[in-house]
Amino acid sequence: MKDYHCCATCIHYEIRRGTSEKFFCRRLGYATSPKYQFKCWIPKDNIRIKIKIGE
Repeated sequence: MKDYHCCATCIHYEIRRGTSEKFFCRRLGYATSPKYQFKCWIPKDNIRIKIKIGE
């Protein structure tokens, strides 16, 4: 799981084109980085499948 735990794989992560805050967390409400890690992380469905396969 540690290989996947980052903002870029979270359901709340979004990319905003044409704004100064390109990478944004909808849950936290502010700009983030794809590499950051927070305890509120909820993996996207495709990541959940990869984690399950790797177990």
